[in-house]
Amino acid sequence: MTRRFAPGFLALVGGLFWLGPAHAHVKWFAPYIVGAAPQPVGATLSNLWFWCAIVLVLGFFLATRVVERSTNGEAILAGMDRFTNPLWMRADDFMRVTTAAFFVAIFAVGGVYLTPDLKTPSEWVSWAQLLIAAGIFSRKTMPLSAAGIIGLWVLALRDYDVFHLLDYLALGIGVAAYLVMEASSRPEWRRHRFEVLRWAVAIALMWSSLEKFAYPAWFHPLVVEKPYLTLGMARDAFIPMAGVAEFTLGFGLLWTPLVRRLSAISLLIIFNIAVYPFGRIDMIGHALIMAVLVLIAVDHEREVHFLPALKRALAGVPIGLSAAIIVFVTGYWGLHAGFYGADGIVGDPTTDMSTHSHSPEHPHGPQAPGGIGAPPDRPRP
Repeated sequence: MTRRFAPGFLALVGGLFWLGPAHAHVKWFAPYIVGAAPQPVGATLSNLWFWCAIVLVLGFFLATRVVERSTNGEAILAGMDRFTNPLWMRADDFMRVTTAAFFVAIFAVGGVYLTPDLKTPSEWVSWAQLLIAAGIFSRKTMPLSAAGIIGLWVLALRDYDVFHLLDYLALGIGVAAYLVMEASSRPEWRRHRFEVLRWAVAIALMWSSLEKFAYPAWFHPLVVEKPYLTLGMARDAFIPMAGVAEFTLGFGLLWTPLVRRLSAISLLIIFNIAVYPFGRIDMIGHALIMAVLVLIAVDHEREVHFLPALKRALAGVPIGLSAAIIVFVTGYWGLHAGFYGADGIVGDPTTDMSTHSHSPEHPHGPQAPGGIGAPPDRPRP
């Protein structure tokens, strides 16, 4: 990296890391009402802190692209390749083992479908998760494990709204598609298996980040209980800036090689930082995302398959980011209105609408009734 760009580049990366702890999934740790009407989009567009964060991120991406296009760009990527080559050569083993470990972990915890907020009293669901994990170790049974992942998502429709489950659709489809492609004997399928994972995580992150704009009040209890999360920033400044960081770093996973690798490294640091205040629930819940981020960070691929001309142009950064924001905001607010109506459907949040409760003395407990790991005969909220 040239001396000319290094100071500003590092400062921008540091600013993104600074927003790290806000990347815990709020539904896992605080009461929520999925059907409540989201805050109008105009409230975000009129927020000064939202635009400050956008400017910072655009600076981060543009500085990275300038470096990537310079004579040092390929040297940086080659250096990253040499450092990460041992893991990249075993990338499939890493992804398969991590995926299996994730399903063993949620089997051991019990009482959930796929993530901490999707609770279930059905004991056999946990045994199905163990079978999914076992099937991943043979290419003959990997497609069955893929079908099991999709089946768990479909099964969760019995108990949860479609809009709620959209939070986990992209990642579930991406991991299932990876297992099918990895087991395939067709080279034209296998060569895209990591790209499918990258798109799945990018879409999942961009979609889930919109909660910080649609329902900022959901995050208020966490800020009250853990004021250090904002690192001294005002609550109403921190939440929209954290939302921008999550959305744009997810967007960065779809861009050029250096941008996506640095975005993945940034997100990895952010998710690992979040483990400290939120504990093992956060680590288990985000395990698959973190595994894919590791693969993106070590990916040696140089080719850009989707809109390569746009991504190589500096002007493509603001154009692409604007288009992504429009598409996802339209989809989120539009689908919510389609499912629940313009005024939403409001109920009363309870302590059951979280994985566990917090207190200053016990930051990771006590557990909320019906929370993750609760006895299977607990009634569902």
